Amino acid sequence: MPTTHSPTPSAAPESKLLVRGIHLDLTEALRTAVADKAARILRRNHRIVRLRVDLEFDRTGATGRQFIAKGHIEIAGPDLIASVASEEAYQSLDLLFDKLDGLLRRRHGRHKDKRNHPHAVELDATLPKQA
Repeated sequence: MPTTHSPTPSAAPESKLLVRGIHLDLTEALRTAVADKAARILRRNHRIVRLRVDLEFDRTGATGRQFIAKGHIEIAGPDLIASVASEEAYQSLDLLFDKLDGLLRRRHGRHKDKRNHPHAVELDATLPKQA
């Protein structure tokens, strides 16, 4: 009987996601919204080690842009960090995950370009000839 083989065992998406509320209580609806949007990001790249999302309420009294959403993707290589601000919490989350998705796409495109178009290397020394 043939067995199916999964590429690599990975941790459950819930264990890779950290959500934190700063100056606000995270409701179950907000946590669910973050988890749904994070699942899209985590499906896109299996090499993500951790995804941290901070949702902050700016209590300084400034009009507009009161909810700040910050995202931090820990991945092999440089971490990806994004931050957005808007008037509503859900709008901030939408903008944040769109920005993180764009960063992942850009990173993937750069890695693909390096793989498909390697640069020539000039060596100062002469290489020995094979006989």
